Amino acid sequence: MALRLDETNSIYKMYKNTIFFSLQEKRVISKENGKSVHKPMIVARPTGRKRLDFRSFCQRVAKGTSFTSHEVAAVLNYATEIAKDVVAEGDIVEFGDLGTLSPTFRSKAVPVGETFRAQEHILAPKVRFRPNQKYFTLPTAYYEQVKTKSDLAKEAATQPPKPTNQSEEGEYL
Repeated sequence: MALRLDETNSIYKMYKNTIFFSLQEKRVISKENGKSVHKPMIVARPTGRKRLDFRSFCQRVAKGTSFTSHEVAAVLNYATEIAKDVVAEGDIVEFGDLGTLSPTFRSKAVPVGETFRAQEHILAPKVRFRPNQKYFTLPTAYYEQVKTKSDLAKEAATQPPKPTNQSEEGEYL
């Protein structure tokens, strides 16, 4: 949770859904007069992200149910195993609010007239996850800018050094 001031700058509020970001310079290609030009631009990058491991995720899910965290983990693992088997058969799985899982692969191009051999010309079969756009939009998120380590180092370098163990006349104590 992050503290924020409201419009009157007097009342502090707690916002739970705060995404921290930092600003970074990036060279972006833009077209000017038909030519590609590299321009330095400022972009926002999410930062300060933490990862919730699977065990902790299952514990949080279990708190709202009558299941234990081990039962939740077993059900989730079994559901992903079944979904992978169904997709391996060439079918599409609708995974509830999360989205859909479907099979995909890369294929080598074969000249017309040559024999296409699936084992040789189809490469890298994978499961494609297409998230549900409605579910994965964060309309209640707030944003707060934070400084990067390099910004903090630059600030420290530009500030005058603080006197240590000196009196006002400059004598050491």
